[in-house]
Amino acid sequence: MAGKLGVYICTGCGIGEAVDGEKLAKVATSECKAASCRTHPALCGAEGCAQIRQDLAGGAVDTVVVAACSPRFKTEAFSLNHGTVVERVNLREHVAWCHAPQDENTQMLAEDYLRMGVARARKTEPLEPLADEISRALLVIGGGVTGITAALEAAAAGYSVFLVEKEENLGGAAARCKRQTPAEPPYTAVNGDGLTARMEAVLYHPRIQVFCSARVVRIEGQPGMFDVTLSIEAGEHQIRAGAIVVATGWKPYDVSRLVHLGYGVSPDVISNLEFERMAAAGRIARPSNGQRAESILFVQCAGSRDPDHLPYCSSICCMETLKQITYIREQDPEAQVYVVYKDVRTPGQYERFYRAVQDQALNFFTKGEVTAVKPGAGGRLTVAVEHTLLGESIQLETDLVVLATGMVPNGSEQILNLTYRQGPELPVISGGFPDSHFVCFPYETRRTGIYAAGAARAPMDAAQARQDAMGAALKAIQCVELAAQGRAVHPRGGDLSYPSFFLQRCTQCKRCTEECPFGALDEDAKGTPKPNPYRCRRCGVCLGACPERIVSFKNYSVDMIASMIKAIEVPEEDEDKPRVLALVCENDAYPAMDLAGLKRRRYDPSVRVVPLRCLGSLNIVWIADALSRGLDGVILVGCKYGDDYQCHFTKGSELAQRRLENVKETLQRLQLESERLQLTQLAINEWEQLPQVFDAFVERIRKLGPNPYKGF
Repeated sequence: MAGKLGVYICTGCGIGEAVDGEKLAKVATSECKAASCRTHPALCGAEGCAQIRQDLAGGAVDTVVVAACSPRFKTEAFSLNHGTVVERVNLREHVAWCHAPQDENTQMLAEDYLRMGVARARKTEPLEPLADEISRALLVIGGGVTGITAALEAAAAGYSVFLVEKEENLGGAAARCKRQTPAEPPYTAVNGDGLTARMEAVLYHPRIQVFCSARVVRIEGQPGMFDVTLSIEAGEHQIRAGAIVVATGWKPYDVSRLVHLGYGVSPDVISNLEFERMAAAGRIARPSNGQRAESILFVQCAGSRDPDHLPYCSSICCMETLKQITYIREQDPEAQVYVVYKDVRTPGQYERFYRAVQDQALNFFTKGEVTAVKPGAGGRLTVAVEHTLLGESIQLETDLVVLATGMVPNGSEQILNLTYRQGPELPVISGGFPDSHFVCFPYETRRTGIYAAGAARAPMDAAQARQDAMGAALKAIQCVELAAQGRAVHPRGGDLSYPSFFLQRCTQCKRCTEECPFGALDEDAKGTPKPNPYRCRRCGVCLGACPERIVSFKNYSVDMIASMIKAIEVPEEDEDKPRVLALVCENDAYPAMDLAGLKRRRYDPSVRVVPLRCLGSLNIVWIADALSRGLDGVILVGCKYGDDYQCHFTKGSELAQRRLENVKETLQRLQLESERLQLTQLAINEWEQLPQVFDAFVERIRKLGPNPYKGF
C-alpha cells in the first residue's frame, strides 16, 4: 500500500497545451494527498527520470504515479527500482491528442484519470517473485524430424533434454521416406536431409537422454516442476522437466474413407504413403498384377480442403507428389504421368522444383476435381474429372491412381496424460491441432509450459518442421528461465504477479476452476481451488468468475478497479455532462485507443477508460459500482470471439458477454435500461472504428437520459 506517494506530471508532447498542469498538481496534492508533486516538460528525459530516482533514493516517495504518455511507451525510462510501485496515467494519447485543448471537459477528463491512477497506485502492493526450485531440463515428446531438431537445439544451448519416442527407433515419418523434398539450392532435385546423421547426434549427445519404445504415463505439476512418469521396457521411470515440447508428428488421413476415389474398390488405387513405401522398396508396379504401370495419375487434395473430410490444406501433398514423380522418371522415363489438382501450392523456392518437374516430357498437369475412379476396360482405371480450366468434363484412362492424402496430427490418442482437472490432453481446434493464439503465439498451447511444434501443431513439411522445432525449443527455454525468476511467460511476459485466494470465504462453486482457460487451477474433493501459480498467465479470469471476490493480485484486484471507478467525479444531473465507463481489454482495445490518439481522432470526452487484463476478468460488481455511483452507462470493448477468436486469453469477450447478460436481467428488475450496457468486439487493426463506437454509445446514453441513481 502506498505510504509516500509521488505524482510526476509531464507537460511535453502537447499535454501542457491541452490541460492546465497547475490544476492537475492541485488535484494531486490537495485532493489526493500526494506527498510530492512535480511537473516537467520532458519527464521521460534524463533529467526527469533522474528526479524521480532521486526522490525515491532520498525516501521522499515510495510510490510513483507518472502522468504522461501511454504505459505502452517509454517502459524502460519509467522502469524503476525493484519493489517500487509505478502507476502510469495516460494524459497524452487518451487526453491531449484526442480532445479539444484548454476545454473544460478535457480538463475534467485529465483530472479524473489522475484520480483513478492515484487510486490504483494506493491499492497496489510491491511485487515479489515466486521462489521455488525450478528444473531447467526439457522434455521432448516425439523422435521424428521435429523432436530431434528441438532436442539438438536445446542441448546446443546448454540445456539437458529427455527425448521420448514411442517406436523402437528414432526418425518418425521422414525415416520411412525414400528421399526428402528439396531443402537447399537450387531446389530443383530431391535429396536426403541428413536425418541419419542427426539421429546419431541425438543418441550420443551428452546432454540428451533418449527413451525409445517409451510412452508418457502421467504428467503432474506445473512449469519448472513437471513430474513425468514414463513407461519404458524396464518398467516405470520418473523424470522432472521444466518445460515440454510436443513433437508427436502426424499420420495420414484414413484413406479408406475415400471410396468415391476408388480406394478399396481396386488394388491399383493406393495412397501417397503406400506409393512412397513401394518406391523405397524398389520397383514401382501395379499392385493388382505386379506389371509395369504405363500411366500413373495423382489425385491432389484427396480428402483435403473438403468439408466432408479435412477442411484444411495439408501443406505437403503437392511437394510429395512432385517428389514421387521423380521416382517414376528414374525407373521409367516413358511412363505417362497425370496430376489432377485443385491448386498447386509450392511456396517460395519450392516453385523451382515445381517448374523443373512440370517441364519434363510426359508429365501432364490439369486443374480439376476428381469425382470418381472406377474400373475400366482391360483392367485399367477410368478417372472422371470435372471443373477443369476448359470448363469441360473429361475422362482419363490410367493403370495406377495415387491419392495424395492429407495429414492428421497425432493428437487423438493419449500422449500427455496430464493430471489437470480440465482434461488429460491439450485442448484442440477443428482438425485436432492444439488450440492457441496462432497469430501472436504460434507455439503456445493452452497449457502453460507445453509447446507444440511441427506437424503436431500445424500441417508442414520437414524443412518447416525443423524451423518450428527451433522456435518451440527457444520458447521452452524462455519458459524455464522466466519460471526461475518467478515471472509469467506470456502474454504478460515478465509479470511478477500471481493470484492469491482467500479460501476461508470459498463456497466451492467451481467457477474459477471451470472458467480458467489454461488449467491453472485444480481442485480438491470438495471443489476448493488448488492453485498452480506457474501455470497461471495472469489473465484474471478467475478474479472475474468468483462471486465471493476471494481472488486478487497484488497489482490487480476487484477492490482496486472498484476504487478507480469510485474516483471518477460524477457531475450533477442538471449539468448535462454524462459519464460513461469504458472497460477495455489491454491487449487490443487499449492499444487501439492509443492508435486513435496518435492519429488525433477525437471522441466524446464523457468516456472514462479503465484497462482490464482481459474482459474475462470482468467482475460484475464493477458494473454495479459504476451505476450506483451515478455513471450513466458502461461499455466494454474486447477482442473478437468465436471460431477465429483473437483473444490472447482464448475466450475473454465471450465470458464477459455471458456475465453481461446476467447483469442486464438484474438492471431490468431495478428499473434501469439494459441499453446502458454494451459489449463491442474490436480487433486492434479496427482502431478507426473506436471513436465512432464511443460517440454512438454516448449519444444513446444522452437519449436515455441521466442515470436515475445519480446523486444517491
